[in-house]
Amino acid sequence: MAFEVSYNLENEQQFWDELDDIVSTRCHEHEAIDNSLRSYLNVTTNYRSEYLETDYSIAKCVYRLIEGDLFKAHREYVRRQIIYCLLQEDDNPTLHLVAAILLYDGRNGGNDVTFEMMQAEGVFQRLVELIQMSNVQEDTRLHQMLLELMYESSRIQRLSWGDLNAVDDAFIIYLLEIIEGASDDAEDPYHYPVIRVLLVLNEQYLVISTTQHVNGRSGVTNRVIKALSTHGMTYKTFGCNLILLLNRESETSLQLLILKVLYLVFGNSTTAEYFYTNDLHVLVDVILRNLIDLPSDSPAANALRHTYLRVLYPILSNSQISKPPHYKRDDILRLLHLLVTSGNHFAPVDDTTVRLVKRCTNVRWLQPQATNMDGASEANGGTSATQSPTTDDHVIGNGQKELARRTLGMSVRGDSAMSVLEVAGHTERPGVQTPSRGREMVQ
Repeated sequence: MAFEVSYNLENEQQFWDELDDIVSTRCHEHEAIDNSLRSYLNVTTNYRSEYLETDYSIAKCVYRLIEGDLFKAHREYVRRQIIYCLLQEDDNPTLHLVAAILLYDGRNGGNDVTFEMMQAEGVFQRLVELIQMSNVQEDTRLHQMLLELMYESSRIQRLSWGDLNAVDDAFIIYLLEIIEGASDDAEDPYHYPVIRVLLVLNEQYLVISTTQHVNGRSGVTNRVIKALSTHGMTYKTFGCNLILLLNRESETSLQLLILKVLYLVFGNSTTAEYFYTNDLHVLVDVILRNLIDLPSDSPAANALRHTYLRVLYPILSNSQISKPPHYKRDDILRLLHLLVTSGNHFAPVDDTTVRLVKRCTNVRWLQPQATNMDGASEANGGTSATQSPTTDDHVIGNGQKELARRTLGMSVRGDSAMSVLEVAGHTERPGVQTPSRGREMVQ
């Protein structure tokens, strides 16, 4: 989008007055709309370093546009022109403004139209390209804006096979390096948007894995899990921050994104011990607390409880806590018992919760302690002659294991294809808060 108009504004008030004049222009032809958009971008990019130095001022500038008469009268056309600008421009100030427009417009009132239009025009692959460009990386604010735009536009819709194939191993490693290179503080400006991009990419891989063989497509490798499989020892900070975020996150959709990564990490033999043991103990504590905090009379809470239990099972089965000394065995058993005996007063605990709790309690080291002939205490189950390993609810046949392996492109230890589909399919709209016994008591 070429710039043709020059301005000489003497102070900040003149800047905002000029913007107000531009965004309130009433246009009836595309040429007039284009001229107004050129003027808007010209003013904002020329004075970006003077009057748009903060995120607040950028947001204020964007909302002047999307709440103005120009945008309200020609939403679809303006959005498409801004998208074309993002696809074609390489100038950092221009990229910053157009990315901000798309981000705030897409977030505005849960408006998915903008993100859907971006998807149709192939913006995702352009974002992958831009995020890796050296001149963009040098502009921290622009880089963060593009990461946020990638996350927000990807979490409300499925990416295409071509989009995911635009992501290579180097891109994932680059994101992990950003996290590793920053501090351990999850509040670091880079941590949150980078982590969320990795989370949403993992979800996209998980979702497409459940449909790709049905549609006849060749498999798409989950490059997030692949990177952790091959370089996990190098990129531990990502895992540490997952625990920090899960510990404090109250938005259900983001909790689910974290749980989906954990589900695959602990279900994969090459990543099951990715976390430091001390961090793993903290993660178990967080999961137990969150399970206790979910109310028993909420359908949304039930669905989230099921996902937590589906994650807890591979942690109990495959991680370091499956080996002595077992962490909080009695506390875990007490919680699992509580989950199947403390439904609300008028309805029993749902069958899925009962089944998933049973699967967890059937883990060998959680079995009742028995004393052998030498007087030593050992856990029943596993090799016990009185218990058939094929009768447990958590043991699955070779056919189901193969289906799970094919849908994920990896081996999933001890879980069924149905669980894979359930975890992949559990979603929630952005912004929905997780039900909480604690918040209900406060109210």
